[in-house]
Amino acid sequence: MIQNERPVIADSLWTATANQSVKHPVLRGAHRADVVVIGAGYTGLSAALHLAESGASVIVIDAQHPGWGASGRNGGQVNVGLKDGPSAIKAKFGDHWGDRMIRMAGNAGDLVFDLIDRHKIDCAATRPGWLRAAHTPKTLRQLHALAADWEDYGGGMQTLDRDEMHSRTGTDAYLGGVIDHRGGLLHPLNYALGLAAAAQRYGAVIFGGSGARSIQKEGCGYRVACPEGNIAASKVLLCTNAYSGDVEKPLAQSVLPVRSVQVATAPLSDNLRISILSEGNTLSDTRRLLLYFRKDAEGRFIMGGRGTYNDASTQKQIDWLRGISVKLFPQLQGVEWQHAWGGFVALTRDHYPHLHEIKPGMMAGLGYNGRGVAIATAMGRVLAQWALGQHPDDLEFPVSPVKPLPFSFARTYAVEAEILRLRLLDKLGV
Repeated sequence: MIQNERPVIADSLWTATANQSVKHPVLRGAHRADVVVIGAGYTGLSAALHLAESGASVIVIDAQHPGWGASGRNGGQVNVGLKDGPSAIKAKFGDHWGDRMIRMAGNAGDLVFDLIDRHKIDCAATRPGWLRAAHTPKTLRQLHALAADWEDYGGGMQTLDRDEMHSRTGTDAYLGGVIDHRGGLLHPLNYALGLAAAAQRYGAVIFGGSGARSIQKEGCGYRVACPEGNIAASKVLLCTNAYSGDVEKPLAQSVLPVRSVQVATAPLSDNLRISILSEGNTLSDTRRLLLYFRKDAEGRFIMGGRGTYNDASTQKQIDWLRGISVKLFPQLQGVEWQHAWGGFVALTRDHYPHLHEIKPGMMAGLGYNGRGVAIATAMGRVLAQWALGQHPDDLEFPVSPVKPLPFSFARTYAVEAEILRLRLLDKLGV
């Protein structure tokens, strides 16, 4: 079970099957480092690892422990790219930034698997490819156009018709789609724990149970105060994503935390296992409230989808995910469902990640819109490069001002209403 979490979303498969990790002590007393990283998810741990490899002194603090938030709870799908294809990215950001963003996002999977290989991270990582499945003729056309759009930028995506999608998935629910050969899967919590261990081997220091209470300017740097200690540092990296609190309130108000939930079966029999996703791919579909599913290394079937803020309606969503799994794969009727859990992903208004220079010497990266395994890892590297002295104009991703979302005080009600609207549109198939 996930410690210090609401029971309805605490029974995580990943926590139950996690590797043993060292305890991370509470920060006490006064400390000093070149860089303090706030948040021990993929962004912060990737940043810490890249900084420590370069010889910088790094302290990472987290209100809980490494991988406690979305980095240890997600579906473990290594999905590359951004919301749009290359042409739309360049139309929105121009050639200069567009080319860099395309390169960063397209190569993010390579970065993840390279880190796993170099640091020998035990996280059941494989790279069979990511299926994107269309449920309407319109979305099928869009996916095939996306594959063609990527051809001028290294490719990696192969179009699939209905029969090919059925062959790979075991369900006839989809009209076709694409397979992105750059994608893969892993055990998300063990990946986070592996990044933490690798960063520590290079000298990074990680403290748990030590959330930031305040960040004060001090001389040429900052002093970050925690409940029982503090850190003086030249640079501060805010890597809190959907779990950003009041320490930098405008940053927290710039994203919309939305709960995602998952369910998992007991390990399937060999016959059942081979009948679903026989080639070991991950999949996400084109619904507005998308479904995403996969199997783990032991043959459990894992289905995920959007949850809500309310515990009772989240439980209904958990029950619905089990039901839709059986609808897609009738052979799952009667299987044992062992785990149900969830966490928050951070959505942005434009559905792109954001990189913000909060103040001189303080940078934040967040807003991965459900693609955090690969893109957060890449954003951590960008933050490390900035902290090591790289000018913002030379980074792989553009820096933008923080823009709090309007009516953020009422976001709970807005999300609930939007989920109802999107669910209706999905049901109507429009």
